[in-house]
Amino acid sequence: MTKAAAARAGAAVPAAAGGVRSRAHWEHFDHGADIGVRGWGPTKADAFEQAALALAAVVTDPAWVMARETVPIFCEAGDDELLLAAWLNAIVSAMAVRRMLFGRFHVEFEGNDLNGTASGEPISIERHRPAVEVKGATYTALRVARTADGSWLAQTVVDV
Repeated sequence: MTKAAAARAGAAVPAAAGGVRSRAHWEHFDHGADIGVRGWGPTKADAFEQAALALAAVVTDPAWVMARETVPIFCEAGDDELLLAAWLNAIVSAMAVRRMLFGRFHVEFEGNDLNGTASGEPISIERHRPAVEVKGATYTALRVARTADGSWLAQTVVDV
């Protein structure tokens, strides 16, 4: 991970009495020719949102993307891991079909359904300086789980 990405990703903060130790943040991890995306948060929704930010950051710095348009995204799957892959793949699809980049995400769960939004703008090669095109989320290193400190982790590898 680059120093700039690490700075954007954030770091764990001390817990309040009885509270979750980490705030929402994301990071990339190496995985051969592809790249891992990992999100953490006090809730599962936060972790999914942060994993989406990590996905967006594979392409460009999410801070460079203005929230000019919000796109609804609905996914359903049999378990949390498959739901994470479906969520990230729906974002990749929306980026390709709409020729947009996203920099803000919101997730709500209802059972095994995910109702989310991705906010962004049409891609500008000059302003966004896209690094790579993400082809899709894989099932490699796919994991959604509570961590020892009570926070949530959502991760997988994306094909670039």
